Amino acid sequence: MKTKFKKATSLLLVSVMAMSLLAGCGSSKTTSEGGSATPAPAATDKPKEDVKLEFWTISLQPTFNDYFNKLIAAYETEHPNVKIDWKDFPYDAIQNKLLTSIASDQAPAVVNLNTELANQMGSKNALVDFNAELTAEQKGLYFDGIYNSTVVNGKGFALPWYTGLPVLFLNKDVVEKAGLDINNPPKTNDELHAWAKQMKEKANVAGYTIRTDATIFVAEGVPLLSEDNSKAAFNTPEAEQIVASYVDLINSGAIPKEDANYDKQVQYYVSEQVGMTISNSSFINRLKTTSEDIYKKTVAVPAPVGKGDVRFSSTMNIAVPSATKHKDEAVEFALFVTNAANQLDFSKAANTLPSTKDSVKDAFFTNDDGTLEAKAKIASAKSLEKASDFLLGVKNAGDIRSAIGKKLQNVYLNGSDIKKELTTAEKEVNDILQKNK
Repeated sequence: MKTKFKKATSLLLVSVMAMSLLAGCGSSKTTSEGGSATPAPAATDKPKEDVKLEFWTISLQPTFNDYFNKLIAAYETEHPNVKIDWKDFPYDAIQNKLLTSIASDQAPAVVNLNTELANQMGSKNALVDFNAELTAEQKGLYFDGIYNSTVVNGKGFALPWYTGLPVLFLNKDVVEKAGLDINNPPKTNDELHAWAKQMKEKANVAGYTIRTDATIFVAEGVPLLSEDNSKAAFNTPEAEQIVASYVDLINSGAIPKEDANYDKQVQYYVSEQVGMTISNSSFINRLKTTSEDIYKKTVAVPAPVGKGDVRFSSTMNIAVPSATKHKDEAVEFALFVTNAANQLDFSKAANTLPSTKDSVKDAFFTNDDGTLEAKAKIASAKSLEKASDFLLGVKNAGDIRSAIGKKLQNVYLNGSDIKKELTTAEKEVNDILQKNK
């Protein structure tokens, strides 16, 4: 990445003078030094113009003002003609703000978006294609699954920034009572199910709680939609077997018969009604403040994976609107914000995970001081190789997930027929997709 920055910096004198010629051009990959000769500027040429880049983030002020002020100051020192105007907006306001700014020809240069929104905007040609801007080496700095979460039809709509991953929390006492080995935790969903059954049989404690969510299919390698996203693809014998396995766990008492939201998940675990739970790092704070005793009994390990061999991350990204007036400078700043060193610093400030491979090699993600926080951080960092954001890549994706989730509820909680509910869900999803056309 340093090579890219040096090249981009060496060309700023030329790119600013040629800005009017470059506006609206296609690819802006930085050429190598020693490329085509550029005439030296005449003595009468105007001095290099200042460039102002608006940088939008989501709900990071004022908590991280010190981090960003330092980050921006460092960048402006390296790029004296560039000034960064940092603005921060609430999560529920960023989409409308961005659409309005683009429509009024006042788009920011660099913007923070979640994966779903980045892909929605990118699919409308509203974002710069990073696959056309970066070298293979630069793209290789990020974890493949997370980077590819914003790649649609070969176009990369964002650079991954900070992310989060669930881990598996285990109650050591329950594990011991069930005759299980805490040093050999479940690594697959099948092993997790076996553990849940043994906890119920030998410790009279359920294994873990679940949500009625469509991700159960993708986790096991069953796609929700066809390759061209034109129709539902989950109504298969494999999907029936997946749902049936959860019904079996519920009927045996290995999983509580409830669609447990986050608060319920905490309650079940703290009251030792379950011996395991899959959650993110924020769970630790709730656990610590709710029950110090259970906190001390808990260990954290990487979350198991299904046949799909993926762990679902929740990533914030950095994108560049195609309507920006300074694309080259915006791309370079986006790379700077998301480089390994700056992602590591932000992880330390915000207790998040980075999306860059080199960042997790730091001792911050490898040192185990014995605390639950350290073990969860290490488990999360180890999980990044298999991380990918869950994404449908279509309009009304939330409606699709909701339609499937409600039918799973009917099966898990009301005993409805699996095939009937999957068929009904398939029809509803196809209706939603048809309306999107």
